[in-house]
Amino acid sequence: MTDEKKRGIANFSALETAIANGEEDSVKELLGKQPMLDIEKSYLLDLANLNNKRGIIKLLEAVPIKK
Repeated sequence: MTDEKKRGIANFSALETAIANGEEDSVKELLGKQPMLDIEKSYLLDLANLNNKRGIIKLLEAVPIKK
Protein backbone atom coordinates (compact mmCIF):
# COMPACT_ATOMS: atom_id res chain seq x y z
CA MET A 1 0.00 0.00 0.00
CA THR A 2 1.40 3.40 -0.94
CA ASP A 3 1.89 6.21 1.55
CA GLU A 4 -0.64 8.33 -0.35
CA LYS A 5 -3.28 5.59 -0.09
CA LYS A 6 -2.56 5.14 3.64
CA ARG A 7 -2.94 8.90 4.17
CA GLY A 8 -6.22 8.83 2.22
CA ILE A 9 -7.60 6.00 4.32
CA ALA A 10 -6.42 7.61 7.55
CA ASN A 11 -7.93 10.96 6.52
CA PHE A 12 -11.26 9.33 5.64
CA SER A 13 -11.32 7.49 8.96
CA ALA A 14 -10.55 10.71 10.83
CA LEU A 15 -13.33 12.42 8.87
CA GLU A 16 -15.82 9.69 9.86
CA THR A 17 -14.85 10.07 13.52
CA ALA A 18 -15.09 13.87 13.43
CA ILE A 19 -18.55 13.68 11.82
CA ALA A 20 -19.77 11.10 14.37
CA ASN A 21 -18.48 13.30 17.20
CA GLY A 22 -20.00 16.47 15.73
CA GLU A 23 -16.61 18.20 15.46
CA GLU A 24 -17.44 20.75 12.76
CA ASP A 25 -14.05 22.51 12.84
CA SER A 26 -12.21 19.23 12.45
CA VAL A 27 -14.46 18.23 9.56
CA LYS A 28 -13.78 21.55 7.83
CA GLU A 29 -10.03 21.07 8.26
CA LEU A 30 -10.05 17.44 7.09
CA LEU A 31 -12.18 18.19 4.04
CA GLY A 32 -9.87 20.86 2.72
CA LYS A 33 -10.55 21.84 -0.87
CA GLN A 34 -10.23 18.34 -2.34
CA PRO A 35 -13.03 16.72 -4.35
CA MET A 36 -14.22 13.27 -3.33
CA LEU A 37 -15.95 10.36 -4.96
CA ASP A 38 -19.73 10.48 -5.03
CA ILE A 39 -19.99 7.28 -2.99
CA GLU A 40 -17.70 8.72 -0.27
CA LYS A 41 -19.66 11.96 -0.12
CA SER A 42 -22.96 10.08 0.02
CA TYR A 43 -21.75 7.88 2.88
CA LEU A 44 -20.45 10.84 4.89
CA LEU A 45 -23.70 12.76 4.30
CA ASP A 46 -25.67 9.75 5.55
CA LEU A 47 -23.52 9.66 8.68
CA ALA A 48 -23.99 13.38 9.29
CA ASN A 49 -27.75 13.05 8.73
CA LEU A 50 -27.95 10.21 11.26
CA ASN A 51 -26.47 12.54 13.84
CA ASN A 52 -28.52 15.53 12.61
CA LYS A 53 -25.42 17.73 12.30
CA ARG A 54 -26.68 20.60 10.10
CA GLY A 55 -23.37 22.51 9.99
CA ILE A 56 -21.47 19.40 8.93
CA ILE A 57 -24.12 18.53 6.35
CA LYS A 58 -23.68 21.96 4.76
CA LEU A 59 -19.91 21.49 4.65
CA LEU A 60 -20.25 18.10 2.99
CA GLU A 61 -22.81 19.31 0.48
CA ALA A 62 -20.33 21.94 -0.71
CA VAL A 63 -17.62 19.35 -1.48
CA PRO A 64 -17.11 18.92 -5.24
CA ILE A 65 -17.46 15.46 -6.78
CA LYS A 66 -14.32 13.87 -8.26
CA LYS A 67 -14.83 12.96 -11.91
